[in-house]
Amino acid sequence: MTTRRIRSAAAAAAMAGAVAACSAPGGGADGGASADSVVIGVPSEPDTLSPLLGYGKDGNSKIFDGLLARDADMELKPALAKALPEVTDGGRTYTYTLREGVKFSDGEPLTADDVVFTYETVLDDGTNNTARSELAAIKEVEAVGDDKVVFTLDHPYAAFAARTVLPVVPEHVAGGQDPNTGSFNTKPIGTGPYVLTGWSKGEKLTFEANPHYWGGAPKVRKLTMAIIADDDVRATRLRSGDLDGATLPPNLAATFKDDDGRKTYRATSYDFRAVSLPTGNPVTGDTAIRRALDLAVDREAMVDKILDGAGRPAYGPLPVDDPWFAKDVERSRDLDEAGAVLDEAGWKAGEDGIRAKDGRPARFTLYYPSGDKVRQDHALAYASDAKKAGIDVRVESATWEVIEPRMKHDAVLAGFGSTGDPDFGLYTLLHSSLAGDGFNNMARYDNPAVDEALDTGRRGRDPEDRRAAYDTLQRELVKNPGYTFLTHIDHMYVLADRWKDLTTQVEPHEHGFASGPWWNVEDWRPDA
Repeated sequence: MTTRRIRSAAAAAAMAGAVAACSAPGGGADGGASADSVVIGVPSEPDTLSPLLGYGKDGNSKIFDGLLARDADMELKPALAKALPEVTDGGRTYTYTLREGVKFSDGEPLTADDVVFTYETVLDDGTNNTARSELAAIKEVEAVGDDKVVFTLDHPYAAFAARTVLPVVPEHVAGGQDPNTGSFNTKPIGTGPYVLTGWSKGEKLTFEANPHYWGGAPKVRKLTMAIIADDDVRATRLRSGDLDGATLPPNLAATFKDDDGRKTYRATSYDFRAVSLPTGNPVTGDTAIRRALDLAVDREAMVDKILDGAGRPAYGPLPVDDPWFAKDVERSRDLDEAGAVLDEAGWKAGEDGIRAKDGRPARFTLYYPSGDKVRQDHALAYASDAKKAGIDVRVESATWEVIEPRMKHDAVLAGFGSTGDPDFGLYTLLHSSLAGDGFNNMARYDNPAVDEALDTGRRGRDPEDRRAAYDTLQRELVKNPGYTFLTHIDHMYVLADRWKDLTTQVEPHEHGFASGPWWNVEDWRPDA
């Protein structure tokens, strides 16, 4: 998934005075002490709440359900479907039977036609869904009666079942609207455990328990997501009791470790920080510069100093403990080798220590999103490491509205990472067919060997063939990295200790709304 935009309105709302003025989004001194009402502080809000445009595509939406869902161990389980799919025709046909008695929050029944409508709309070229390629294997989806849905694929796709966590929307509501501009984007109706009751952009979203929820009435009756872009303000509001819980960077989460009334949760993730190196920029597009930067960065120091140990070095898009990770691509910092690579390519050091080639200095701008302290620290450390190799990186902060049109030529301190299967995160990050497609393939990376590996990994059914393909891909990224991969980040959460047996999942880049200890808030029980 792409780097999430933080709206300028959200940044404004994060200012201490403005946020304090709206300090009762459902919690606080009175409401927040109850186990049936929860107020969570998160750094950003979605652009849309419509699954047709990508919202909730990886599961855990509180408003919607998919045919399948994931449990605490990330194993697939039935949701709107009665059971896991029946797979036939050599992996080309998936048949789902719907659960009986499921209703949307407006009381209308779920049918197979709603599932067909959802997938066909997402796949329509007129729908602005940049994740469409994840469902590209679908040749046809059809309803068989009211309770059966059959997907026919163009080719076997080993990860297809995991893609059917996609939330299902009601055709009787969304079918009469433009999927890109309709009111469904901000006033959704689903089958999930909660109903959206209000959305003040840049301030908060409020949810109440869905009276028609097929899974039973949640004990937490009201859920509020307070949008607070500034990390320090979020921590202050949590400490004051204005929030029941929050997502926090590791250094701020650590300040709550001795708080008897709150509990800290740490979730491992596929969420990585990396610097995009645009192919079209004459400096960042140079393979020698890319390799030298990869060799110059001190990943271990970033984990220790920026993340307070809450993370792992990133040697590529897959974390080191992932079963698909190619163990032989781990590498240490080597400034001598970085210098040798640059020397051989004709990048010679000048009197100021900055290298140049054919009169062009080894210099480029690196943007990071305003207000994101963790990315700022990564960007500054990266620039410091690069300078030791003779590469001048100019760090600047800006809003996503400013950064996005510059991504073609300027580097960005980006965040990505998807769970479930290597295809999910790698294809959109690296495949040349998606170069410049929104936040997909932000670096406009173009490597035929990587494209071939991605296609093999996506279409193959044999696990060993897929493993060989992804091993090849990871080695190619060492030879010519379109991104400098820095760290995989553990997500930290602090929450009032009023509920029993809370857990976290392994998380993707996108977190806060659907991840954290509240990934299954509908199942929480009071600790009393």
